[in-house]
Amino acid sequence: MSPTVAMILALAVGTYAFRLVGPALHGRVELPARVQELLSAGAIVLLTALLATGALTEGGGFAGWARPTGVLVGAVLAWRRAPFVVVVLGAAGTAAVLRALGVA
Repeated sequence: MSPTVAMILALAVGTYAFRLVGPALHGRVELPARVQELLSAGAIVLLTALLATGALTEGGGFAGWARPTGVLVGAVLAWRRAPFVVVVLGAAGTAAVLRALGVA
């Protein structure tokens, strides 16, 4: 077995184990309110970091101004509770128009 296949199998087993632990421990383990608050804040921080790296970087460098501007427009539309299709088309359209105008 190649090392790549072994690693994929190990990750699959670990993922499945995490999925089993949730229902198995439900009701048996009680987390304090402070821990629940920290976990919620940590999830928000991780998602924000993922958004920032995806919106601002490409190939280890700055992605240019069109992509972050499109993401910003999409975020504003989502915040204003626009329909999902409007959010996606607004973000993609903004980035496309800026790229067509020569903004990298």
